[in-house]
Amino acid sequence: MTEHAPTPTRLRIDFVSDVMCPWCAIGLAALEQALDRTRGEVEAEIHFQPFELNPQLGLRGDDAVAHLQQKYGMSADQVAANQEAIRQRGAALGFTFDMQRRRRIHNTFDAHRLLHWAEGEGEGRQRALKHALLRAYFTEGRDVSDHATLVDIAAGAGLSADGARAVLASGTHADEVRAIEQFFLQHGIQGVPAVIIDRKHLISGGQPVEVFEQALRRIAAATDGAADAGPR
Repeated sequence: MTEHAPTPTRLRIDFVSDVMCPWCAIGLAALEQALDRTRGEVEAEIHFQPFELNPQLGLRGDDAVAHLQQKYGMSADQVAANQEAIRQRGAALGFTFDMQRRRRIHNTFDAHRLLHWAEGEGEGRQRALKHALLRAYFTEGRDVSDHATLVDIAAGAGLSADGARAVLASGTHADEVRAIEQFFLQHGIQGVPAVIIDRKHLISGGQPVEVFEQALRRIAAATDGAADAGPR
């Protein structure tokens, strides 16, 4: 008799985050490595959900260091030490932070509109755009509030440049993005990344790979057990 490999447990993951958030880049890299480690056991469907750390920012944005000093009451030395710690965490996960290039904080609402649009453009498109936006901002220091830059990033991620341009030139998906942001705020999400598995298990922050790996295995086992115990 031939034994069949067990069917992976399918899990929905809502990754609530902002393009400006370095810990979101770290959290995503760690989550994806955990998913690699659990391949064959877990099959995840990731949905990237919007969260704006600085929704009040205007088109000109703000100086990154000055912004962090004012927002968190940090000295210039503390900001530098914090950025170096982030750089090292990223490097350990294969993500490059270039804080010399990342000089400004930008408004990310249009980037979130584009991510919302990308989800409907085919499997993997939203994820590719999310990676491209994080890389463009944190590694290359690009202005991810600028429409021409966003169109270029979208095209580089395999999306239609004309489609991206049309979304950005209109108010398309603005209402949907605001509604989703409000939904998560009203349900207690005050900081990101917030990783919500199967709409009920919350993992907060840029956790190590092992934390995500253990959580995925635990939730998958509980999900399988619940399925086996109940009526079908």
